[in-house]
Amino acid sequence: MHEARMPGAAATGIALLLGVAAVQWLPALPPPAWGALPGLVMFWASLRWPKLRVPALVLLGVAWAIWRGTLALDLRLPRELERRDFDVSGTLSGLPQVREDATRFMLHVDRATLDGKPVALHGRVRLSWYDDAPALPACSRWQLHVRLRRPRGLLNPGGYDSERSALEKRIAATGYVRAKGINRWLGTARCVDGVRERIARGIAARVADPHDAALLQSFSIGDTRGLSQDDWEVARGNGVSHLIAISGFHVGMAALFGIALVRLLYLLGPGLALRLPRLPAQAAAALLAAGLYGALAGFGLPTVRTLLMIAVVALARCSRRAIGGAQTLGLAMVAMLIADPLAVLSAGFWLSFIGVAFLMLCLNARPQGLRGFLHELTAGQLVMTVALLPLTLWFFGEASLVGALSNLIAVPFVSFVIVPCALLGMLLLLLAPPTAAPVLKLAAVFVHAQWWLLERMASWPGAHWYLPEVGPWALLLATLGALWLFAPRGLPLRGLGLLLFLPLVWPVSHPPAEGGFQAWVLDVGQGLSVVVRTRHHALVYDAGARYPSGFDLGDAVVVPALHALGIDRLDLLAVSHADNDHAGGAPAVAKAFPHAARLAGEPRRMQVPMHPCVAGQAWHWDGVGFRMLSPSPHPAGRRNDRSCVLAVDGAGGRLLLTGDISSRVEPAVAAAIGPERPTVLVVPHHGSRHSSDPAFIAAAAPRLALVSAGWHNRFGHPHPLVVQRYADAGVPLLNTATRGAIEVVAQPTVEPAVKVTWRQRHPRYWRE
Repeated sequence: MHEARMPGAAATGIALLLGVAAVQWLPALPPPAWGALPGLVMFWASLRWPKLRVPALVLLGVAWAIWRGTLALDLRLPRELERRDFDVSGTLSGLPQVREDATRFMLHVDRATLDGKPVALHGRVRLSWYDDAPALPACSRWQLHVRLRRPRGLLNPGGYDSERSALEKRIAATGYVRAKGINRWLGTARCVDGVRERIARGIAARVADPHDAALLQSFSIGDTRGLSQDDWEVARGNGVSHLIAISGFHVGMAALFGIALVRLLYLLGPGLALRLPRLPAQAAAALLAAGLYGALAGFGLPTVRTLLMIAVVALARCSRRAIGGAQTLGLAMVAMLIADPLAVLSAGFWLSFIGVAFLMLCLNARPQGLRGFLHELTAGQLVMTVALLPLTLWFFGEASLVGALSNLIAVPFVSFVIVPCALLGMLLLLLAPPTAAPVLKLAAVFVHAQWWLLERMASWPGAHWYLPEVGPWALLLATLGALWLFAPRGLPLRGLGLLLFLPLVWPVSHPPAEGGFQAWVLDVGQGLSVVVRTRHHALVYDAGARYPSGFDLGDAVVVPALHALGIDRLDLLAVSHADNDHAGGAPAVAKAFPHAARLAGEPRRMQVPMHPCVAGQAWHWDGVGFRMLSPSPHPAGRRNDRSCVLAVDGAGGRLLLTGDISSRVEPAVAAAIGPERPTVLVVPHHGSRHSSDPAFIAAAAPRLALVSAGWHNRFGHPHPLVVQRYADAGVPLLNTATRGAIEVVAQPTVEPAVKVTWRQRHPRYWRE
C-alpha cells in the first residue's frame, strides 16, 4: 500500500485561498472557535485519510481568516468612544501628504489616554492636521490631541469600499488633530520611510520640472504624493497604474542588479568561488537587493509577492533543489496567506497572483533566445490584458482597450531604461549625492518622454472603457473563458472561450418600463446627489461636494455610479443651487458627460455654464413627466431657497426633489405639487430644523422620506425635531448615512418603493 502524497504547493495555495476568500463574503464573523474546531477535526482526520487533506486545508484557511479578521476588527476604536478627544503618542508611518487644506498622515499609536486614563487603542490611526500644520518628517514621534471615530466610508454602486481598505490596512480609527491641547514633537527615530523621504527630497532638488520629479519619485520608490487626478486618469487610460505604484518587475530588476554585482565580484576575484559557490551567493544577493528595494518601495502587494517568489527560488538554489514556476507561485501564495490572510481584500493580491499564473500557463513553451524574449513580451501583454479584464472591471469598473499596446511600449522602457537609471540615481543619492544629479536628470528626460506618449494614448478611443457593475457569475465565467482561450495547444475549440466573456461585456439590462422610473439617492456624505432614469433617458440632480484637498465626489462617486448602473448617456445635469455640498462635483459630471443639458438654481455662482431653472419648466421622457416647482423667475431670500425643486411623475407615483429649501418657500412648493399621489420625498435641506414644516409634510403626503446626510455630521442632520415630525405623520424615514445609497423603483402600475439599500445589498463583516 503506497502512502498518499501531500498536496503540491500550488494545490495547497489554492485550497487555503478558497477557505480565506470564502470568509470575505460573510456578513458577520462567527466566533474564532467555530472555525477552528472543524478545521482541527478535519486536519486530524486527514492524517488518517489522506484524501481529506485538501478539504482540511480549505477549512484551515477558513479558521485562519476568521481569527485574523476578528483580531483586525478588535483593533477598531470602540463605538462608545467615538467622537471623543484623546491624547495619543506614536510614530509616523509612511510618508505624510501635504495638501492645501491639511496634512494627512498615518500614526502608529503606542499609547492613548482619555481624560487622563489609559485606553486600549493600538495600531494605525489615519489623521488630518488642519490650520497650518507643522512639518511632519517621516519616522518622527509626536504627542497629539486628537478626535477619533471608527473607520467609515461611503457605499454606492461602483464606489470604492474604504471600510474594506481600512480593515486590510489595520486602521483602528480616523480623525483629526485638535488645536487645543498639547501637540508636540517628541523626536525622530530611524526607519526606512526616512530614507524614502530623503530620496524623494533628493529627486525634487535635482529635477527642475516638478511634474517630472513627481513621476520619477513614483517610478523609483512608489511615492505617489505628487501625482494629480489627471495623472491617474492617464495611467488608468493606458493600464499602467501597476508601473507607477512599483510593479513586481521593478523588484525583479533590483534582484538582477544584485546578481550582476555578485557576478562582477566573482569575475574580479575568481578565488571567491573556492570559499562560497557562486549560485548560492547570487541567490542571496538577489534576495537582499530585492528586499532593500521592496522596503524603499513601501512593500506594496505586488512587491511582496515578487519578494516571496524570489525568496522561494533563492532558498531552493541555496539548498540545491530544483523548483518549478507553479511551485514557486504556490509557495509564495501560501506564505502570503499565512502572513496576512486579509491581503485577499486588496485588488493587488488577485491581479498579481492571477496575472503571473496566466503568464506561466500560457508562456511556458516559449522559444529560446531573443525570439523567445520578444514572444514573451508581446504575447505576455495580450495575455495580461485579456486575462485580467474580468478582475479589472470587477475591482475598478473600467478597463483600457489600448492597455496592451501601452504596456508593450511602457513595460520594457520603464523596466530596462527608467528603472535602472532610477536605481543608480537612488544609490548615488545615498552614497555620493553630488554625483546623482546627471543620472536623475537623464532619468527625468526618459520619464518626460514616456509620459508625453502616454498622455496622447490616453485620449484614444477605448482608453477608458466602462461597463455596468460586474456580477460574481459574469466574473467567474469570463475568467474560465480566459483559461480556455489561452490554454496550451491541444485543447480543442479554444476560440469558444470568448463566448464566456459575453455576460461580462454584454450584461443583461433592466431599464424601467414605459411610464416607470428608477432613482438612486447616492451616499455622498453631507451633501446630495440623485440619479433618475426612465426607459431611454437619465438625469443627475446635484453632484455632491468638492473639497480643497482635491477630493471630488462628482468624480469619486457620481460618475462611477452612472457607469456602474449602465448609464452611458446623460440627458440633464440639474444642480439645485450653488452651495458646495450640492454643486462641487458638478464640473466633474459635466466633463464626463459634456453633451448633457444643464440647469441650476443659481447659474451665476456655478463653476460651469448653466441655464437657470424656473418654476413652470416641464418636459416628458418615456411616459414620465418632469416639472420644476421652484424657484420663481425672480427669486428672493436666502440662497438655499433658490433651489430647483423637481417633481418626477410616473404612472405609479411621484418623486419629489427639494434641494435645500426652507419653511419659507415650502408653502409655495406645496401649492404647486398638484393632486395627491404616492410620493417619495427627498427631505429638504438634509433634515434641517428650519425645513420640513408639518404643513409641508401634510401637503406632500409622502409614503416614504429619504435623507441624504453625513455620518455624525457637525450640523446634527437630520434634526431630532424633523425626525419626530415624520414619525408623527407616519412616514418612514431612511438615511444614506446609515443605509448607503438608496434605490427607489416606480413601476407603471405600482407605487414607488425602496428596492434596496447598498448596506443591505452588500453586507460584509467589515462594514459598520
